[in-house]
Amino acid sequence: MSATAQATAKGAEAGARSSRTIQLISFTVGSEEYGVDIMAVREIRAWSETTPLPNTPEVVRGVINMRGAIVPIFDLRARFGMPRTEPTKYNVVIIVSVASRIVGILVDAVSDIITINEDEIRPMPEMEQVSGIGFMEGLITVGERMVGLIGLDRMFSGRMLDSADTAARPMLAGPSADAGAA
Repeated sequence: MSATAQATAKGAEAGARSSRTIQLISFTVGSEEYGVDIMAVREIRAWSETTPLPNTPEVVRGVINMRGAIVPIFDLRARFGMPRTEPTKYNVVIIVSVASRIVGILVDAVSDIITINEDEIRPMPEMEQVSGIGFMEGLITVGERMVGLIGLDRMFSGRMLDSADTAARPMLAGPSADAGAA
């Protein structure tokens, strides 16, 4: 293949990458709209009560049994630094895959499926660190509305996922020796 043909092929490949379409599930939390990559979504469920776990962060609502798998449910309002959700029958849990784990996120409502080109994602504006903004991968304009693209890997760091796991495991060894020394 000639150098010109190789350059043309590489340019076409780069163009195809930048115009790759992705689909998002959009949902509301309060008056704001957010989206996650549809490829991470496993299921959308109506709200049902969870089993609370002791010693978990405020954002962990509890766990549910989903066909034999224990799935932690995270309250997105609380994760964004807002008051915890008071769930109603209208709230929804989106079951997503994050870092080879399955978790649920409690949201107010699912809005839409949005198809966009990857190059339509705009970077977050430079600003002081605000609660929740560190989870954002960018902004998307859909008609007159702005949709914040949530990075699930950013939102659920290993420590956040571990907090739901460790509370679900029974304590076998009892209190540590260090606790009595203080």
